Amino acid sequence: MQRKVYVPGVAALLAAVLAGCTGGSGLDDSGDSKPGDTGSTNAPAEPGKYQTLPEPCGEVEQGTLDAMLPGIAEMEDEEQREKAYEGTPTVTYDTDRRVGCRWKVESSGASHHLLVDFERVVSYDGAVSDDDRAIELYAKKLEAADLPEAPAATPGSGAAEESGAPKTPADEDEADGDKAGDGKKDDGEGDGKNGDVDGDKAGADDAGKGGEGGEGSEDDGSGTRPATPPAGLEPRVLDDLGDEAFLDDALTTAASATRHRTVTVVFRTSNVIVTVEYDEQPGRRTDVPDSKEMQDKAEELAESLVSKFDE
Repeated sequence: MQRKVYVPGVAALLAAVLAGCTGGSGLDDSGDSKPGDTGSTNAPAEPGKYQTLPEPCGEVEQGTLDAMLPGIAEMEDEEQREKAYEGTPTVTYDTDRRVGCRWKVESSGASHHLLVDFERVVSYDGAVSDDDRAIELYAKKLEAADLPEAPAATPGSGAAEESGAPKTPADEDEADGDKAGDGKKDDGEGDGKNGDVDGDKAGADDAGKGGEGGEGSEDDGSGTRPATPPAGLEPRVLDDLGDEAFLDDALTTAASATRHRTVTVVFRTSNVIVTVEYDEQPGRRTDVPDSKEMQDKAEELAESLVSKFDE
């Protein structure tokens, strides 16, 4: 019987093939990498622009405090006056992340309260930047404020005109009757002229607000003035203040039946969120703090704080 003969060249070829199967091919050096690993690491998210916070009690100028806190400059006790100007730092657990300052002044006509709060947002997620985290936090504050939607601009002032529906003769007669005060609705009540209209308006104010003179008006000696912000001064988003901002305006009734207004301005600049809260409570129940005056002062202070961050 003849034996099989192994050709040396064939044996060498088989050895080379076996070596190629067990060794690296040079085509895939990451054969033992984990699934989903691309072989490269992502760069960490950008840190925020601000790494420190200013001292808020020193960021509000004395002239601004004089305007927002009537009576502070007239304090007779010098030590008490200086302390009032200095303000009181708010209590926080991490002054590197959040600081604030409060001022409160009582005067003969009203009490005023001012709060300035700085919050530096830091993201502890390497995939989320400080700015992105600040944007998320600001959005939550905006949602919590529950600002009313801006009313659509429509010509005219009547409900029929706003809805686009044509007026009926009955509508026109009713409107004419209300204007003339001829007593069509309430014969025998009032003097048959403007008494019915004025009485209905005053009654609606009192019933809807439950306070003396109604929460919707104040007696300033020259008639009535609405307490709710007029058109253009409603709670709203503000333009050209930091990266984004909004203003809220709320009127509430205290236990003493006096009414106080709180105007809040919140703005974000990079990874810092600033809150300005301005409150006024008159001493008389018939007084209502003026929206425009308070909003102007709060916005002016917020604008000055933005400029300080940009320095």
